[in-house]
Amino acid sequence: MRTKNYFLIIPVLALLSFGCGRPEEGSTRAVIQNKGSDTLVNVAQAWAEAYQTVNPNVAVAVTGGGSGTGIAALMNGTVDIANSSREMKESEKVDLVAAGHAPKQHIVGYDALAIFLHPSNPINEISLQQLKAIYGDGGTIEKWSQLGVTVPGCDSDEIVRVSRQNNSGTYAYFREAVLEESDFKLGSRDMHGSKDVVDLVMHTACAIGYSGLAYASDEVKMPCVVSEADSPCVAPTIDSALDGSYPIARPLFMYTAGEPEGAVAEYLNWILSNDGQCIILGMGYSPATTPTCSAPAM
Repeated sequence: MRTKNYFLIIPVLALLSFGCGRPEEGSTRAVIQNKGSDTLVNVAQAWAEAYQTVNPNVAVAVTGGGSGTGIAALMNGTVDIANSSREMKESEKVDLVAAGHAPKQHIVGYDALAIFLHPSNPINEISLQQLKAIYGDGGTIEKWSQLGVTVPGCDSDEIVRVSRQNNSGTYAYFREAVLEESDFKLGSRDMHGSKDVVDLVMHTACAIGYSGLAYASDEVKMPCVVSEADSPCVAPTIDSALDGSYPIARPLFMYTAGEPEGAVAEYLNWILSNDGQCIILGMGYSPATTPTCSAPAM
């Protein structure tokens, strides 16, 4: 997967214009402020860059920080679109309504939440039950030998748990889908971003981590996942995320405060168009629609 290493930086103005974009200082261009999920940040940047050729009169400013950060910014009126890899909490919806803006949810794609292992790890499949015992509070699996393997380079046999910070939608979704709303064990290494998870796992023989499929690289291994006894082990792929066969796949959201209008509405419509959906497919995610693309997914 090719990623962008830069942000389009536009100053945030005090003028609040929910759902329709806000004027750029000293210019007639509209600026759409877009913030949130680190899972979505790379594709959001790709959308923003491509949209400049579609409508040069609109600039899209993209920043990450996590799903919770984006939703908080939407509630306080500093962004037009919040990216989220989890569904908005009921408490967040209530707060947004109290601020006078009913939340509007837009599903822009789907993602398989992959499990990452060091390439030397001999494990090829893992179950949700085992993941819960590794990550969940009270879980009994602490050593790789408890899973019947010896990991070359992991002399301690200790399982190094790599996780995300608690403002992350990926963290929240893993807690819901894998831990069944129980707490995480203490002592995990909590990373700020998805790329950080992959980087730590690829350099740590004892490690296990989780994050969006689009952040996978050749330097990590992704086992297939078993949802329950006697069920097939399903690999994380674009197709298995879209058809629901992969047990920890999730929708990806963009939220607006109320029904979007003007430049924001046009931008979201373009994201869900054939061109916009070909971009998310090419970045390693499953599209929300069925686009016809001129080149195969990367």
